[in-house]
Amino acid sequence: MAIVKMKKLRLAVMARERKALLKDLLLLGCVEFSEPGELEGEEYPNLSRCKSGELGADRADHTLLTDAIRLMDRYAPAKGGFLKPLPEAGLDSVLDERPLPADLAIAEKVTGKEEEIRRAASETARLEAAAQALAPWLELDVPLNFKGTASTVFVTGSLPAAAETADVDAALGAAAPEAQLFTVSSDKMLRYLALVCMKDEYDAALEALRPYGFNLTGPGEYAGTAREETAKIELRLRGLAEQKQRLSGEIAQLASHRAELKLRADMLSTKIARAEAEEKLMETESTVLLQGWVPAEKVEGLSRVLGKYDCAWETADPTDEEIPEVPVQLKNNRFTRALNMVTEMYSLPAYNNVDPNPLMAPFFILFYGIMLADMGYGVLMIIAAVVVLAKAKPRKGMRNFFELMLWCGISTTIWGAITGGLFSDAPLQIAQILNPDTTWTGLPALFTPLNDTIMILIGAMCLGFVQIITGMIINVVIKVKRGEIFSAVFEEGTWFVLFAGVACLALGVGNVAGVPVVVVIGAVMLFIGSAKGKKGFGIITGFIAAIYNGVTGYFGDILSYSRLMALMLAGSVIAQVFNTIGAIAGNIFVFLLISLVGNALNFALNLLGCFVHDLRLQCLEYFGKFYEDGGKPFKPLAINTKYVTVTNDN
Repeated sequence: MAIVKMKKLRLAVMARERKALLKDLLLLGCVEFSEPGELEGEEYPNLSRCKSGELGADRADHTLLTDAIRLMDRYAPAKGGFLKPLPEAGLDSVLDERPLPADLAIAEKVTGKEEEIRRAASETARLEAAAQALAPWLELDVPLNFKGTASTVFVTGSLPAAAETADVDAALGAAAPEAQLFTVSSDKMLRYLALVCMKDEYDAALEALRPYGFNLTGPGEYAGTAREETAKIELRLRGLAEQKQRLSGEIAQLASHRAELKLRADMLSTKIARAEAEEKLMETESTVLLQGWVPAEKVEGLSRVLGKYDCAWETADPTDEEIPEVPVQLKNNRFTRALNMVTEMYSLPAYNNVDPNPLMAPFFILFYGIMLADMGYGVLMIIAAVVVLAKAKPRKGMRNFFELMLWCGISTTIWGAITGGLFSDAPLQIAQILNPDTTWTGLPALFTPLNDTIMILIGAMCLGFVQIITGMIINVVIKVKRGEIFSAVFEEGTWFVLFAGVACLALGVGNVAGVPVVVVIGAVMLFIGSAKGKKGFGIITGFIAAIYNGVTGYFGDILSYSRLMALMLAGSVIAQVFNTIGAIAGNIFVFLLISLVGNALNFALNLLGCFVHDLRLQCLEYFGKFYEDGGKPFKPLAINTKYVTVTNDN
C-alpha cells in the first residue's frame, strides 16, 4: 500500500531487433516510454525519431472494426447484458494478425449497409416532407404543373385563416370581375386556395388580394395531381422501408461474426499501442535509443528479457529535477484498491508524496455507513456488488466501483443495526398494521437519528477531529522525511500543543499559578512559526493572521463533519415519512406499495448524496492537511483489451 518506486530506464539496441524488443516489452507490460527530449536538437544530428508507417492505417482499421461492432450491437443486441463477463481469449489469438483482412471485409460490409440505411433514411425524410407539403392539395383534381390556358391563369396560394371570405371575394370581384377563388382545404392557420383569372386581370387580382395576406404557394412542380403524386410517394416509402428492413436483417446476420471482430479490434488496439511507443524511440542507421520508466520491483524481470538482445541499458533513481515527470503507480491490496476510483477522481498523488488509499479507506467507508445507516439499504448494496463481481467479473474501474460498494454496504448494514434502521421504521409500521394493539417498539438500537441528534452531531465532529489530526500527523511524517523539521514542529506541532492545551483547560489540569502552561507554550510556538521570514510590524500581523486562520480554519473543517449527522437524519426522516403515509390506510398492501416507492427514491438519492459528501470530506478537509496531487498515471506498453480477457499472459 504505497507508491511504487520507479527507475529511469535508458536503453540502446540494434535497429534490426527493434520489432522483436517492442513485442517482448509489450508482453512484459512494465515499461512506459517517454519522450527523449534531451536527445533532440543540433547536438545529435544523426538521431531521428522512429516512424511507424502502419500507425495511420491501423487506426483507420480499428475505427472501422469498432464502428461495425457498434452497429452489430444496435441491430442485433448480444444476449447476457450487463452481467455477462467478457469472453476469454488466448494470447496467441489476441496477437494473431492473419484473420484481419477477412474481418475487415466483414466490417466494411456492415458499415456499407449502414451507409445505405442512412441514405434510405435521408430519402425517407425528404419524401415524408414532400407528402406533408402535398397534403393540403389532395382535393385539387388539377395537375400540379397546370398554369392555365391561352387566355387564363391558374395559380395556387394561401390566406390566413382569420381573413374574412366575404371581404376577400368582394375585393377580388372589384379588381378582377372575371377572377374566382376556390378553397381547396384549410387548417387552423391557413386556407389553401386556387385562383383562376384572365391573364389581363392577373396583376390586378394579386394586388387586390395582397392586403389580406395572400401568398402564392404550392407543393412544387409535379406532373400529376396531388393524390397521384402522394400515391407515388407512399409506394416509394414502402420500398424504402422494405429496403431498410432488409439491410437491418443483413447486418443482424453478419453479427454472427461479432466475436471475431472484437478479437481483431483488441489485436489492433495492442498493435496501435506498440506503434505509438515505437514513435517515441530515437534511431540512427544501426541503433535505436529508448528512454522510459520501469517499476523497481520489475527490473529483474526486465533484465531477463533484455538479456536476449544485443543491447546496452541502465536504470537509475530519478533526480530531484525529474520527480514531477515520474509516473505514479499505486500498489494496493483487495481492500484499499477500491479507493483508487476516489483518488483518480481527485488526482493521483505526486511521486514524492504518499499513497492516500490506505489512509483514506477506513474513514471513507466508515463515514459512508454513518450517513446511510440502514440495514435494508446496506444489504441491497452488498447483494448488488456481490452479484456483479461474481457474474460480470468487471475489470479495473468498474471492479473498483463495485468493490467500494461492497465495503460501503457492509458499513451501512452495521450502522443500520446500531441505529435500528431497516428501511427506517418499516418493521414497526408493519407490526402496527397487522396488530394495532402491539406493544413492540421496533428493532433494538443503541441510538437513533431522531432521538439522539445532539449526541450524533457531537460524535460526528469528534470523528472529524480525529481525521484532521490523522492528516496532520501524516504531514508531519512527510516533512520529517524531507528534512523540513522546523515546519513540522512549528506548524502542525504548534497546533498539537494548542489542542492539548485546550483539552487541559476543559479538564481543569495543567495550570501553574493559574497560568495554562500548555496553551502558553503553544502560543509561543505559534509566534515563532509565524514570525519566520518576517520583520518589524509584519511579525505582529503574521501572528494575528496565524491565530485567525488557524482557529477559523480548523473550526470550519471540524464543523463540516456535521454533514454526517445531517445525511443520517435526512435519510431516516424521508424514509419514515413515506412509511407513515403508507400506514395511514391501515392496509398492508398499500403500505408495501408506498413504502417501496418511497424507499427506492430515498435509496437512490442517498446512494449518490452520501458518496458526494463523503468525497468532499476526504478531498477538502482530509487531503488538505497532507496531500500533494499532480501525479501522472503510469501507462506502460502492455496488452490492454476492451472486448476479451486474455487467459495467458506469459
